[in-house]
Amino acid sequence: WWCDETACQNLANNLKGYAPIGTYNKPVLEHTAKKFKINMISAITNTGKSMFSLYDESIKIDSFIEFCKKVIDSNSGKKVFLIVDNLRVHHAKIVKAWEEENKDKIKLFYLPAYSPDYNPDEYLNQDYKQSANKYELPTTQKELRNNTEKYMLSIQNNPQKVANFFKHPKVQYAG
Repeated sequence: WWCDETACQNLANNLKGYAPIGTYNKPVLEHTAKKFKINMISAITNTGKSMFSLYDESIKIDSFIEFCKKVIDSNSGKKVFLIVDNLRVHHAKIVKAWEEENKDKIKLFYLPAYSPDYNPDEYLNQDYKQSANKYELPTTQKELRNNTEKYMLSIQNNPQKVANFFKHPKVQYAG
């Protein structure tokens, strides 16, 4: 399993608008001026499995451990090898102690410092940011959460799409 966290914002990364025909005015896209976000942790496998959890605040130690338990529960009794980046939470003493207590169920591995291109879950994050709010810009935190859940559930139901993230040349090693 490859794991990563990201912040999901109410504004899509690929906003487009159109000017009325026959005018030379710049396109205008109406949206709320209020910015808000939701935080997500996700994990994927090269066989197409995926899972995620959403948080209103940045991920904390207890939230990370709960997510790890969720991954363990979904792994059909097999030991989880979870590859993470170097977020401070991943290296916390409490996390290390919990990992030691559960060493028969999970082992954490760390990517080299600042190497997002080598984490296949980063490609899921990019896909999410380009797609989740593409058709309906959220105007409230609740709508953002709904868009995110809807999109991520569609990803969970599309293992081939998840497996395709591993075809990028920089992460083919993980396939």
